[in-house]
Amino acid sequence: MKITKICCIGAGYVGGPTMTVIASQCPDIKVTVVDLSKERIDLWNHTDLDKLPVYEPGLKELVAKSRGKNLFFSTEIDKAIDEAEMIFISVNTPTKTYGKGKGQAADLKNIELCARNIAKVAKSNKIVVEKSTLPVRTAGAIKSILDNTGNGVDFEILSNPEFLAEGTAVDDLLNADRVLIGGAETAEGQVAKDALSSIYENWLPKDRILQTNVWSSELSKLVANAFLAQRVSSINSISALCEKTDANVAEVSRAIGFDSRIGSKFLNSSVGFGGSCFQKDILNLVYIAQSYGLQEVADYWEQVIIMNDYQKRRFADNIVSTLYNTVSGKKIVFYGWAFKKDTNDTRESAAIYVADALLDEKAEIIIFDPKVPEKQIYADLDYLGTRSPEENRRLLKVVNDPMQAAEKAHAIAILTEWDEFKSYDWKNIYSKMLKPAFVFDGRRLLEKETMEELGFEYYKIGQS
Repeated sequence: MKITKICCIGAGYVGGPTMTVIASQCPDIKVTVVDLSKERIDLWNHTDLDKLPVYEPGLKELVAKSRGKNLFFSTEIDKAIDEAEMIFISVNTPTKTYGKGKGQAADLKNIELCARNIAKVAKSNKIVVEKSTLPVRTAGAIKSILDNTGNGVDFEILSNPEFLAEGTAVDDLLNADRVLIGGAETAEGQVAKDALSSIYENWLPKDRILQTNVWSSELSKLVANAFLAQRVSSINSISALCEKTDANVAEVSRAIGFDSRIGSKFLNSSVGFGGSCFQKDILNLVYIAQSYGLQEVADYWEQVIIMNDYQKRRFADNIVSTLYNTVSGKKIVFYGWAFKKDTNDTRESAAIYVADALLDEKAEIIIFDPKVPEKQIYADLDYLGTRSPEENRRLLKVVNDPMQAAEKAHAIAILTEWDEFKSYDWKNIYSKMLKPAFVFDGRRLLEKETMEELGFEYYKIGQS
């Protein structure tokens, strides 16, 4: 079965880059990305490629190559569904904030709405691909909705979880370690799996494309993110111990990373992990384990989240205690708001929670991030509901100049590992700050000796 028309519902951090790469590598396939948000679609179609709603290195060049040729962005969802032979569902599945499973389970409202819309519109057989991160056995629910509310057409449901790291998403797609495709173990399911596999085979070796049953595919995504997050929380727990024992977490990390059984990846200590996947997927895993009566399994994975929250809280507490146990009225500058470098995504960023803790202590916070707009920063704080939007805007300011931010600051906290921070004129920054001038490096970005020679009181996470 050869696919010639693809529709992707959802033009966010997964759908946009994934479909752009598919379009660039498969010029004979028409790819249409649809979204309810006209504002988002307008940005994807903007003549200024620097205004794309998703920032990823290499993305705008691929958009320029394919947009208007075989890559299209539209709000005409029904039309795209009707035309497509294969439909990717790539909508947001946040953690529930209400009802049963609140704070743990994935909110599948958007997924169900997509399934019902596909069922209503489709007049020919479709392959429906889960691209969003979903709990195990969601494919069965989608299949049930499609089969019972559709127009008598046949649907095959595939699970094709994304394994993208924001900041390297384009490279992760073009040079994927593996592509996972789960589907029904039937003749029709095999045809559907092979059809999706043939798309990826346009640029990836076939042996990197793994086919499983749909349940294994759905669970593998959650487990992959849980294992990666576990490594981050593990080394962060050791960073706290290093600070008490005069050990250096970088040296510990390097030493254990040389063990081939452990490896060196995801062993960089920081103020904590963020992003749209790690916390959400682990909470989902916890909820699934609890729902099957596996409380010990749930407790094990929940500890990864507990340690991550502890690391953020510990960082904020250290700023307060170091600044003579009060930050009330003191100007503290944040360099970075995105959850990691090379992305404008702020979901679950450590900076949000560190800022929230310091605002509770009546600090005055100045934010500079090279890619995150002011509107998003305020939206992130407002979403927490800790204080009124008006109070957030009174206590926290966003600036476009990192040097301006440092003027008469008591302290600078580095919350995102943007490379440009390393090349700043830190001597000039020191001259602008109140003395003693403090730097709290939550990303281990700078050199301790250099900063102390400049006169800074310098704190590097995981190092005394």
